Amino acid sequence: MRAAAIPQVHPWRNELRATLRLAWPLILSNLTMASINATDVWLMGKVGPTAIAGVALAVNLYFAFSLIALGLVTAASPMMASALGRKLRSVTDVRRSFRQSVWMVITYVVPFWAVTWHARPIIVALGQEPELAGIAQTFLRGYMWSLLPFLFFQTLRNFVAALERPGWVLVMSVLGVGLNAFFGYGLIFGAFGLPELGVFGGGLAGTITWTILAALLSLVVARDRQFRRFHLFGRFWRPDWPRYREMWRLGLPIGLALGFEGGVFSAAAYLMGLIGEAELAAHSVALQIAALSFMVPWGISQAATVRVGIMYGRQDHAGIGRAGWTGWALAVGFMAVMAVVMLTFPRALITIFLEDTAENAAVIALGVTYLGVAAIFQLVDGAQVAGAGALRGIHDTKVPMIFTFVGYWLIGIGVGVWLAFAQGWDGVGIWSGLAIGLAIVAVLMAGRWSRRERLGLTVARAA
Repeated sequence: MRAAAIPQVHPWRNELRATLRLAWPLILSNLTMASINATDVWLMGKVGPTAIAGVALAVNLYFAFSLIALGLVTAASPMMASALGRKLRSVTDVRRSFRQSVWMVITYVVPFWAVTWHARPIIVALGQEPELAGIAQTFLRGYMWSLLPFLFFQTLRNFVAALERPGWVLVMSVLGVGLNAFFGYGLIFGAFGLPELGVFGGGLAGTITWTILAALLSLVVARDRQFRRFHLFGRFWRPDWPRYREMWRLGLPIGLALGFEGGVFSAAAYLMGLIGEAELAAHSVALQIAALSFMVPWGISQAATVRVGIMYGRQDHAGIGRAGWTGWALAVGFMAVMAVVMLTFPRALITIFLEDTAENAAVIALGVTYLGVAAIFQLVDGAQVAGAGALRGIHDTKVPMIFTFVGYWLIGIGVGVWLAFAQGWDGVGIWSGLAIGLAIVAVLMAGRWSRRERLGLTVARAA
């Protein structure tokens, strides 16, 4: 008599399904959020290359500060995920992490506003043209207020992602693209019955959009049955200094790492401004395309952080490895496809943002060249963000922060400046330096992840 077939368990296949189930709404929400910024670039392209260049300076200054803050609140994601993995007292732990994330946000944004209100002299001191610095400050005085609702939205997003229900974030993000396009076009050009505010209106549109999105997601969290049991907004004013310090301890290295990574692209924009206005405008467009591509591996990385964090809370060593390597393979695989797309259709991609006219010919040609370099570093960009996400899941943040500083700033910017100004490569030199820096960080992240047990990173039980 034949023995009954024993069902086979496929842990890698199961992990792939779990990662994709969590990642795809995060990816789509990342893409739609990046599309909000892409909409700003597209609208400024209607105004002209000078407006693009000026707003690029504003956005890159904002971007460097906002990424540090984003890293701070990102600390809540692995902490909430590992709490849910342990299950014991998870409601209390999740609520504590969420609340203190918001306290960190409030602590951060007030000095940020003080700095960005006076952006023009800062930008001029960095060697940029006064006209472009004036455009940047005008944009920022409308846009700077968006940081508070943006970060509050991200904190809520970390919460719903830790519960593996990111679908609401996708809905809100898609809505955000439409809202930003409506308010942006209306306030820049005086359409739809809105006042014509020019560049300032473009910045103000971002603030209005993020305020609406944060309010709507707050309403969902307060009313949804699965979310409301955590009582996130109850006694919000009550301090929790131990958790507040713990959030800073875990979040500051993440924030600095993201700041080093995003800041290097911001620094590249300012270096482009030293070369010329056309180079800066082309850099802004090419970087926007690369940023849209990056949203996919970033979403995979966020899913990997949650999946690794859950396994870390359970102390499932094999599961930790599967979750991390699954995210890594997905991220690198997607970026390989995007590298082919960028190499095959560079001009078509650039002219989405800039009209193909004689006036824009020089900027388009430069953008095509920069996009070719961006295609080369797609693979390593996917590898480094996936590695960083997996390491965050096991609460390993300090050494990756050092990796990003050395790779991006000491090597990437250093080599880029040398190639651009000493060797006469101009903008291509800056982009080549970025590619080298990303490659070094990718190797370091993958090496540390592969040695995690030897380094004792998965032995201690999550706090």
